[in-house]
Amino acid sequence: MSRLSDFITPGELTRISNLQMVARQVVEGFYAGLHRSPHKGFSIEFAQHRPYVQGDEIRRLDWKVFGKTDRFYVREFEEETNLRATIILDQSGSMSYEGEGVSKHHYGSRLAASLAYMMLQQRDSVGLVTFDSKVRSFVPPRSGVRHLRILLDAIKKSKPRGETRMAPILNSLIPRLSRRGLLIIISDCFENAKELVQSLAQFRVARHEVLVFQIMDRHEIEFPFKNWAKFESTEQEDTFRMIDPAHFRATYLENLKQFQKELTDGLSRHRIDLDTMITDQPYAEALARYMIKRQRRAS
Repeated sequence: MSRLSDFITPGELTRISNLQMVARQVVEGFYAGLHRSPHKGFSIEFAQHRPYVQGDEIRRLDWKVFGKTDRFYVREFEEETNLRATIILDQSGSMSYEGEGVSKHHYGSRLAASLAYMMLQQRDSVGLVTFDSKVRSFVPPRSGVRHLRILLDAIKKSKPRGETRMAPILNSLIPRLSRRGLLIIISDCFENAKELVQSLAQFRVARHEVLVFQIMDRHEIEFPFKNWAKFESTEQEDTFRMIDPAHFRATYLENLKQFQKELTDGLSRHRIDLDTMITDQPYAEALARYMIKRQRRAS
């Protein structure tokens, strides 16, 4: 059974504990302070009790339980979950790249675990999709402490391998994610930029909010290689080339610049957030910076 400590250190947990993921558009669910909802006045189903914590509304206390236990407990209901968030984690071969820091997949997995913990703490529901050449796991959004363990187990089983084309994978998910909510893509986004933007735009048409965390290695951004080297494909076995990096660096960096511009401009047109994280930067710090910026825009 996976534990949160398998992914997040105590220091990182302290850094992210006070962060909140605020929906920037109307979402399904009830209004409870963080997100706006299109629904009012329909019935909700009791799920469980939990201990009262400072800040909970007094009207939510279960006085019958208090009479029996002399302790304060709050009633929780399934549909009190305002936001349905689905984390979509790329486990294709390119995510295995590891320069001087950790691999992109290692970084992305810890980011996914942190986001799941953070949103479940604010009583939203969270699901998970992992994929390479096809969808490898699909965990529907749920809330609660027990659900966190299910998500962590699925993240821990995720291993980078093989090829992928993100656009067809994302297109296949559209009918499975029928209830609008927040979709969080964690990937290096190494895909035809135009096709990727078109696929993500379809989620916007379906009235989802979409956020992309692009995970990159410093080597991929700066291409610091100087000597002849063997460059191996991380997605196609036994595919490699011996090259002199000096002859390719200028072309590579220009292509990367064009790719990033096409991706950034395309996502911006569809009001899709893009935040690029580099694996030599502490992810908890990078996440905190993004969340603070997001909350300012949402206010």
